[in-house]
Amino acid sequence: MGDFLLLTTLFLGAGVIAVPLAARLGLGSVLGYLLAGIVLSPVLGLLHVDVIAIQHFAEFGVVMMLFIVGLELEPKRLWEMRGRLLGLGGLQVLLTALAVFGVCTALDLPWRQGVAIGFILALSSTAIVLQTLTERGLMSSDGGRSSFSVLLFQDIAVIFMLALFPLLSAPDLVASVGAHAAEAGGHGGAGGDLAPFAHLPGWGKGLVSLGAIALVVGIGSYLTRPLFHFIAMARLRELFTAAALMLVVGIALLMTLAGLSPALGAFLAGVVLANSEYRHELESHIDPFRGLLLGLFFITVGAAVDFQLLADQLWTTLGLTLGLIVLKALILFGLSLVFRIGGSDRWLFTLGLAQAGEFGFVLLTLTVSESILPQAVSSQLLLVVALSMLLTPGLFVLYGRICSLMAKARESAPADEIDSHAEIIIAGHGRVGGIVNRMLRAYGHETTVLDYSSSQLEALRAFGFKVFFGDATRPDLLHAAGIDRAKLLIVAIDNRDQITELVRYVRKHHPHVHVIARATSREHVYDLYAVGCRDMIRETFDSSVRIGRSAFEALGAHPFDAEQMCRAYVQQDRLNLREMAEVYDPEVPNHKNPAFVTRAREVLARQRDELSGGGRVLGAMNDRRWSPPTPKDVRVERDQARSDPKTPD
Repeated sequence: MGDFLLLTTLFLGAGVIAVPLAARLGLGSVLGYLLAGIVLSPVLGLLHVDVIAIQHFAEFGVVMMLFIVGLELEPKRLWEMRGRLLGLGGLQVLLTALAVFGVCTALDLPWRQGVAIGFILALSSTAIVLQTLTERGLMSSDGGRSSFSVLLFQDIAVIFMLALFPLLSAPDLVASVGAHAAEAGGHGGAGGDLAPFAHLPGWGKGLVSLGAIALVVGIGSYLTRPLFHFIAMARLRELFTAAALMLVVGIALLMTLAGLSPALGAFLAGVVLANSEYRHELESHIDPFRGLLLGLFFITVGAAVDFQLLADQLWTTLGLTLGLIVLKALILFGLSLVFRIGGSDRWLFTLGLAQAGEFGFVLLTLTVSESILPQAVSSQLLLVVALSMLLTPGLFVLYGRICSLMAKARESAPADEIDSHAEIIIAGHGRVGGIVNRMLRAYGHETTVLDYSSSQLEALRAFGFKVFFGDATRPDLLHAAGIDRAKLLIVAIDNRDQITELVRYVRKHHPHVHVIARATSREHVYDLYAVGCRDMIRETFDSSVRIGRSAFEALGAHPFDAEQMCRAYVQQDRLNLREMAEVYDPEVPNHKNPAFVTRAREVLARQRDELSGGGRVLGAMNDRRWSPPTPKDVRVERDQARSDPKTPD
């Protein structure tokens, strides 16, 4: 018991310390766990801990991860992926295996060893790549979806490899295919003692595999709903957690007994349950265990690095590792060209999958037990696999640098020659400026649009929009756009500081231009007010007011009453903003500005008295004798608000 508590404290403590530090440095959680394992390695060696055994247990986190990935992937979407799943994934595995086989042949290795090494090194790290893509929000990108297709095909291809490798050994070992396939049954596989179908002929094992897959689909389709409905009646959250774990562990056991990959079974179960009403509940219960086990897995990968072998063969190991990464990157880059993966997604696909994968640890162990590879070669390759996985976060950092360079290259492009001099200039044509531009043009107003995203402008020009590339904050570009003759400037860019500086410049040098500025927050309204702008639109204010109106209606207010209450609040808030802006100091934090704090308390107290204490809000819901303002009153109030040049929106 003491040993268990000591190891638990070591692993959890290392993760808790290393991961936040790595995240703070922008390295990601995966590299944090790997570094934690490296630091723990000497301590675990002194304690004679079997790191590989812990690693096999932690690999079940990958099973859980693929179950969650399956939950988020509906069968219809999986069918839509079939082209890239088979084409992109199949070509990646085949071409990489052939390339590595060619290198092994050039090094005079036996062909059996070349085939095994080729397939092993063709795989990439499902755990690290999916974890990193999810953390960085890249799963929905074209590069993320393509990477997932390749990883999914690789997990399926492992089944083929588990059946093939025993055939590469001596003929008298061919009969042990089923036993060894179960022993190396992928992520979270069980040991070789769970092989009840090892004595069956090949066609019999095939039927068992098909039966196991059909059983997984049947369980997910017909048994889970009544099971979870029955469990939900108990209203015990821990019971639902136990049931979710039982489902994943049970499916993994079933696939192991059939000699298949538990990861594949978990993924299929997740896909079947993707349309279930219990989908989100299952994900919320499984996800914490997935995160902990994946973290433990990454720690064991770092701890399993043989530093003595690395020191003895440092340059050989580094050369093999970098050579593998470069070789796989070249193949992936070529495939990205064939399958038209462009832009930054191409580099995400190329660099994200250039490492070896955690399946390599399982398959290399199998090659030694099957006498395919000698122990020395296997140990060297284990080090290459582990080192390439350790370098994966660095590959994603390199991807970020490439994206930055691509962005700078686009920004350094010369501005367009502006041949339009409309009286309305729109700076920024994103989700805000685009709507404003379409609205104005729909009613016959000519506009000059400036935007700094060349890819965005290419798409707009394809639809017939007349837009110009350039930085609207540059005075020379504003002059070329006709700011001297313009009547209206709409600032719709999304950078707060750039918005403020642009408004400051225009209000100072072109005071005849009416400026409508996008404000990113309430504090930004104060900044814009301080530089002379009096027409500021908060980008989320209107949608928030609409949510408040729906809340009033849900609480029993008549829709007309709710609308009038919202108008009253908006009018009061605009007046409050003007008062607060007068005591705002951009050089002093609001909570340290005595005048601002005092005025804020006064404004809030007055707002409560006028809206709630005066009965306008509560009366609308509880006192039906209250009469809302007439349309005439509303028009008068609106006209007064518009006539006040110092009332921000």
